[in-house]
Amino acid sequence: MTPTLLGRWQTRILLLLTVGVTVSLPFVFGIVGGSPGNIFFWILAYVASFGLIWDVLYDKIQKYRWDRDWPAAYQLLAGIWEFIFILCGVKIFGFLPIPIPKENISPGLVLFHYAAVWLAVFITSQSLMRILFVRWRFRGGQWLG
Repeated sequence: MTPTLLGRWQTRILLLLTVGVTVSLPFVFGIVGGSPGNIFFWILAYVASFGLIWDVLYDKIQKYRWDRDWPAAYQLLAGIWEFIFILCGVKIFGFLPIPIPKENISPGLVLFHYAAVWLAVFITSQSLMRILFVRWRFRGGQWLG
């Protein structure tokens, strides 16, 4: 079953609030990267916020495909695009507010954090979601209702 827009939103929020926060905790406490701080939660919040907006566009694009499917390769391209947007917003242009100066942010650490969260969310959505929420796929990705 192809995810509906509401299903995409619900799945994105669920996975970022569970898997995304869990993967971000070592970064927040400074275990990974050595610079503790809640900036990683800010980045996660921006990924969630802008992801809800991007999902509207992704849903429109998906409807133009003959099978109305969103293959994993498209998810990878969407993840790369979202990372570029977040990196530009936080580090390069600084139009996304963060609690530390943008000069103190390591782009490599932001990339590592984003990649770790993205990979964990992707793997969870492709495996664990299908085990824990058996009907999730058949409800257009919705896990509530």
